[in-house]
Amino acid sequence: MTEATNESPQREEQMIEAAYQNLLNGYLSSNHRKKVEIIEKAFRFAKEAHKGIRRRSGEPYIMHPIAVATIVSQEIGLGSTSICAALLHDVVEDTDYTIEDIEAQFGKKIAQIVEGLTKISGGIFGTHASAQAENFRKLLLTMSSDIRVILIKMADRLHNMRTLASMPPNKQYKIAGETLYIYAPLAHRLGLFAIKTELEDLSFKYEHPEAYKAIDEQIEKSAPHNQEVFARFAAPIRERLDKMGLKYEFKARVKNRYSIWKKMETKHIPFSEVYDFYAARIVFECPNEADEKRICWNIYSEITDLYRLHPDRTRDWISTPKANGYRALHITVMGPDGNWVEVQIRSRRMDDIAERGFAAHWKYKIGEGEEESELQAWLQTIEDILKNPEPNAVDFLDTIKLNLFAREIVVFTPKGELITLPNDSTVLDLAFTLHTEIGTHCIAGKINHKLVPLSYKLQSGDQVEVLTSKSQQPSPEWEKYLVTAKGKTRLRAALRHNRRKVIDKGQAQLTAFLEQNNVPVTNETMTRIVGSERVPNKEELFYMIGNNEIALSPQILKALRPASHGILNRLMRPFGNRSKQAHDTAAPEPATLAAHDIDYKKVYELKTVDGKPNYKLAPCCHPIPGDDVLGFVNDNNEVVVHKMDCETANRLKASFGPRIVQCRWETKSATFMATIAIEGIDRMGILQEIIYLISTNLAINIRRLDVSADEGVFHCELDVLIEDTEVVTNLCKRLKKVKGVNSASRVS
Repeated sequence: MTEATNESPQREEQMIEAAYQNLLNGYLSSNHRKKVEIIEKAFRFAKEAHKGIRRRSGEPYIMHPIAVATIVSQEIGLGSTSICAALLHDVVEDTDYTIEDIEAQFGKKIAQIVEGLTKISGGIFGTHASAQAENFRKLLLTMSSDIRVILIKMADRLHNMRTLASMPPNKQYKIAGETLYIYAPLAHRLGLFAIKTELEDLSFKYEHPEAYKAIDEQIEKSAPHNQEVFARFAAPIRERLDKMGLKYEFKARVKNRYSIWKKMETKHIPFSEVYDFYAARIVFECPNEADEKRICWNIYSEITDLYRLHPDRTRDWISTPKANGYRALHITVMGPDGNWVEVQIRSRRMDDIAERGFAAHWKYKIGEGEEESELQAWLQTIEDILKNPEPNAVDFLDTIKLNLFAREIVVFTPKGELITLPNDSTVLDLAFTLHTEIGTHCIAGKINHKLVPLSYKLQSGDQVEVLTSKSQQPSPEWEKYLVTAKGKTRLRAALRHNRRKVIDKGQAQLTAFLEQNNVPVTNETMTRIVGSERVPNKEELFYMIGNNEIALSPQILKALRPASHGILNRLMRPFGNRSKQAHDTAAPEPATLAAHDIDYKKVYELKTVDGKPNYKLAPCCHPIPGDDVLGFVNDNNEVVVHKMDCETANRLKASFGPRIVQCRWETKSATFMATIAIEGIDRMGILQEIIYLISTNLAINIRRLDVSADEGVFHCELDVLIEDTEVVTNLCKRLKKVKGVNSASRVS
């Protein structure tokens, strides 16, 4: 927190005042009522409170609250109350001042927001999983009372990401991981598109610096060509828009680095094959909101007169806005270079809301109550989750994340009521969305009057009727048919409720049985029965009895007789030994490290020590030398290596940041398993050519080969032993040269 700075006190004072003046100038040029006096008071108060404190970068701490307040004002568009709260957001946590002091100086509303920010300080996540879930619950509950808390928290996170370079590598991984895991999708859900994009790119920059740099250079290199293509595409459209008499802005928006990289990774393609590299955006001025829809469709008509329309990629977010308030008309047409180009058509008002989210409504004279009411629909979707949280903290976070990431579809009830659901939602999701009772008794659905199973995936525009039966009971199998957080939470709650009834029934049956046979109902008795029946605990014993999986027979009584005590011990001993043996077998081969052997601030060298690796490869992503990797120190103090973009690694970074280690491959002496997927046009002899190339020409050991062909197209998947990613890259390059092979890429 405290590094020396070379700035003189006088220069520092000038720097602080200049930053504050910039904040004030931005606020004065906004449409908000001018309340400069209270902002000035908050600034002077915070400056005095943080006096003498420095950030890790060495700059005075007050620069951080000023930066957060500037983002809140100029990038999100909030007013004086939020600016004051942003200036004061760290005062209670980092100094001796209390919430009561803030309320006395600045009033109840600002104090409430500062208190909300203090409750969730230190990020959504702490050191322990249970604390993480609890902090996230606090954040969501606070958000439902005043949305400005989460908007200021977003600004705080954005500034922390912009200044992440001053943190050590393991902290960078943790913060970048939790940003991608929760903050970026939350920003997207709140409609803060510009912030979401920057958070993704900054996280990507610190997690995959080399990949980020490579994509950045490619974008720079291809910019002149793309500008030329866009100019040719835009010229005839501009001509039409000018004839319409519109005042507009027409520009190309390049995909953000993270999106490009995700597409390359998901589709296993190089940068040169990312064709939807940019989207064109038309933003027109329209003083009368009632005319916006008509003008959007007029522009649509003019563009489709010029270029061929892709019929399946038109999105009308004007008639049916997204849940986060997003409105626009998206169309995709064939550009002059033969590639599809997406064109986004928006009014200036729509564009502001798309970029800055709900807060932009203030600019258009929508009051606080109205703005906050727009968020209630989303907040209500998590209300059940807050009331009935998952017992497992990581499950809880994953359940919330389902809603954050969701793309949406719109369906209709038989009465014409419109319901918004995440993409891929099923009949069962809709049933649980309507009511828990409807969900638990759902047997099927009717889509446009046609009978479908409860697992049927809904499409936008479907009219859906849910069919129920009182005799229907929920099943654990149903979880695989659900994608909504609400559905999963309500199903699990129903299953727990039903399970509890069976457990109570089983306990009552066992108690009655023991009493009938004059056996004392004690903990020792129950423990003996648990051991003799080979079940993990009493709850499972009661459940199996209540579910008729264990019969109450004389056999149970035999295990309780004193004469059989020795037999009981002998019966239980193998169980105990098996447990230990299983633990020993599951123990990883790598040498266990003492806690002091791991320096989290330094790069951990992945190497072989006395014939054994000092690490363990994660089975979820199968990293190999050359991959961007990180290490996770597990409970046995072993370093488990994951690929940087592994989903499990993302959860670990977000949930257990302090255990993350920066890693580097040191040796290529070992071999690793990699899976290669090959696709192409089937022909006689192609498989022999592939095998000959791999095993003879390249001398690579094939361990598994799986081939299938269908209507002239073949798919091949093979496991090979290789030394590093360089070998894989070369192998895929050589395979693509085989006649008939269309693609060859490594899969995790």
